[in-house]
Amino acid sequence: MKDKKMDIYRPPPGAKGYDSGLKYSSKTEDMNGFEEGVEFLPTMNAKKLEKRGPKRLVLVVAVVLICLLLSLLAGFLVWHFKYRNVHVDKHYNGHLRLPNHQFMDVYENSSSTEFAALARKVKGALIDIYNSNPDVGPFHKKTGISAFSEGSVIAYYWSQFSVPQYKADALDEAMAKIKSSNQMLLHKARNPDIRVESLVAFPSDPDIMTASWDRSCRYALHAKEGVITSFSTPGFPNSPYPSNAHCLWVLRADADSVISLTFTTFDVEPCDLGNDFVKVYDSLSPVEAHALVKLCGSFNPSYNLTFVSSQNILLVMLITDAKGRYPGFKAEFFQMPKKTTACGGTLTGTSGSFSSPYYPGHYPPRVDCVWNITVPQDRNVKVRFKEFFLMEPGVPMGSCTKDYVEINKEKYCDLRQSFVVSSKTNQITVHFHSDLSFVDTGFWAEFLSYDSNDPCPGKFTCQTGRCIDSARRCDGWLDCTDASDEKNCNCTEKQFRCQNGWCKPKYWLCDGVNDCGDNSDEQQCQCPAGNFKCSNGKCIPEAQKCNGRDDCGDGSDEGSCGSAVTVPCQEYTYKCRNNQCVNKRNPECDDEKDCSDNSDEDNCNCGKRAYRKQSRIVGGQDSDVGEWPWQVSLHLKGEGHACGASLISNKWLVSAAHCFRQENFVRYNDPTLWTAYMGLHDQRDRTNAKVQSRSIKAIIQHPFFNDYTYDYDIAVLELSSPVTFTKEIVPICLPDATHEIPSGKAMWVTGWGATQEDGIGAMILQKAEIRMINQTMCNTLLPNQLTKRMMCVGILTGGIDACQGDSGGPLISIEANNRMFLAGIVSFGDGCARRNKPGVYTWVAKLRNWIKEKTGV
Repeated sequence: MKDKKMDIYRPPPGAKGYDSGLKYSSKTEDMNGFEEGVEFLPTMNAKKLEKRGPKRLVLVVAVVLICLLLSLLAGFLVWHFKYRNVHVDKHYNGHLRLPNHQFMDVYENSSSTEFAALARKVKGALIDIYNSNPDVGPFHKKTGISAFSEGSVIAYYWSQFSVPQYKADALDEAMAKIKSSNQMLLHKARNPDIRVESLVAFPSDPDIMTASWDRSCRYALHAKEGVITSFSTPGFPNSPYPSNAHCLWVLRADADSVISLTFTTFDVEPCDLGNDFVKVYDSLSPVEAHALVKLCGSFNPSYNLTFVSSQNILLVMLITDAKGRYPGFKAEFFQMPKKTTACGGTLTGTSGSFSSPYYPGHYPPRVDCVWNITVPQDRNVKVRFKEFFLMEPGVPMGSCTKDYVEINKEKYCDLRQSFVVSSKTNQITVHFHSDLSFVDTGFWAEFLSYDSNDPCPGKFTCQTGRCIDSARRCDGWLDCTDASDEKNCNCTEKQFRCQNGWCKPKYWLCDGVNDCGDNSDEQQCQCPAGNFKCSNGKCIPEAQKCNGRDDCGDGSDEGSCGSAVTVPCQEYTYKCRNNQCVNKRNPECDDEKDCSDNSDEDNCNCGKRAYRKQSRIVGGQDSDVGEWPWQVSLHLKGEGHACGASLISNKWLVSAAHCFRQENFVRYNDPTLWTAYMGLHDQRDRTNAKVQSRSIKAIIQHPFFNDYTYDYDIAVLELSSPVTFTKEIVPICLPDATHEIPSGKAMWVTGWGATQEDGIGAMILQKAEIRMINQTMCNTLLPNQLTKRMMCVGILTGGIDACQGDSGGPLISIEANNRMFLAGIVSFGDGCARRNKPGVYTWVAKLRNWIKEKTGV
């Protein structure tokens, strides 16, 4: 056993009273058409009376028809002016090329007379092109030229239109098809030196358009050879960026160069809290088709935010709203020769590696790279992608219509785990393509030669070409991504056969987890129809579920009943401060008011990372800076890091009691021997300004701690003085005593412990994703070792676990709204990362009341 430490049209004046001029005159000369039928006759003249009726009817019908016509006219006018003729504003950004002009440096200055003169000519040309199209010209309001760049001269423009609602689609279609091939028409005679080619227009958001107009926050920077140029948001770092800002940074480099841009600090309003964002464009016009990235939130310094242009220009844009002012960003850029981009080529030999351009930085847009790989004649070749990140917003998973890698006529994209593509010959071709918009970090791959008769010497070969240990064949776990290691297996005595033919360990039967995939391992354990199965296996009538009584005996029939309802208090119910109880499971700090006094949402300034979760490491387990801001490193005097701990308030830590037991005549429970480091990421960088260290004032071990069984393995430590919460230092939430963790739930364990059994400790904070294992299975795997204060968590295939030096560190459960709770404390295990030997953790919820008693937290 080892310890683990985003003009209104006004109608003409006469339109408002369109019926006021239609009046009946009382003059007789105006009424000749009616006077013949208006006679005052004696009532006894029956014949006269008989003739009178039809003429009156004609009069009535005429009046009705006139009224009807007037109503129809009124309706038509209302519809025309109020609905059909309502005008909407439409905005477009775009660019065009002037092939008979050469770029001059003076064009970089939008205040120069040369810029103004050329801008007037280009604007006039655009207006003539618009006027030549009946779906465009009549609705044009204004156009501006925002910038020029090389090639021969590229002009970047914006245009605004006011168009009736019913004509809006026609305008969009016309602008999408607009070309300059017909050229200038009327304008050409006035400006024979202006020729326009490659004219394109893109719909634009009004906020983006405002940024193009606004000159109050606009900056122009040109890279210098061999010099790194820095820039930042207004006020950074001493004050936050302004509200309602529209800022643009125009970045340029010399001709035949590209720009490398890196955000060294990035702290903008979180994406889910407001509309502040930064966009980078591979253009000098903010058009979506050339957007490389959209950024919001806060990134930790270790995340790679480097972007490379496809030409010698970039545009950086900041848009902010009226609230949520944040520090902003600091960035730097420099120019480098365009021809140095390593992209494609011929690769030979028995093995080698290659990657997307500028990996692990973001690859540039407009790239096509082809690698032709050849290995010796008597061998076959395969390519293993060790890291693969080709994600693009708005592209359906697997469609690969934008950026992709193509091999053997098949395209690969998205975020993928490590995978292998094989060839049946000694040659293979890899084609990487990126379009104009949105870039990612790309890929890193290696090619290998292999014997077609024995592609994985001494190992099992998956159908994908991946090699796995032979012992993992038919062990119940899907080690091959295509599950080929678990097909056509003969089940052993310790396994049962699923209905789909897979073999699974017998102790996975009836554990509440669908291990077979077809649920056949759990079907024999199901309750009869009309019954509910409790977490403890008991079956009760469905009508007894959510009736306010604990019919199961473990409260599982009352714990998942939707909205919280006040119920009689039981061991399994959450008790509010007013002593009322609710039936909702895990209501604490879920951003919903479940208690009538809202006490379930008190003291919830915890368990939230300040930095955006950006790490997408595949294969490695290094944490990012600030990824686990509650992690504490406990250093023993003269020995360095010895145990982990978790920050639960500004002055209290939670750790494992066994870290402080007496050994070899050393009293490890002496507070003076220990120093706590908060905000630490690299053990070699304890003097970093972001790290706060404190001596320990008191160590309180649980009085029932058993140093033989490790029952009650918990201790709380009081710091000598409070720490200051920062982005790198945040407390973790503590679960309520009734907090439930279902079997199979994914959790994270972190620490600086050994990366392998009997190995040395890690310098960079490590992380591992593991899963909650059913208690029945735990007792089968670790007989006579578990108590009610313990849980076992791990990956039964082995290879992932806590180890020596991780003891006392946190086991993290991610709950509603990505809030994190301290589920467990690293306690002990049978070795490290062994197969079918999960780690054992102190169950924090079971000891929650004791923590409250000792710390008040």
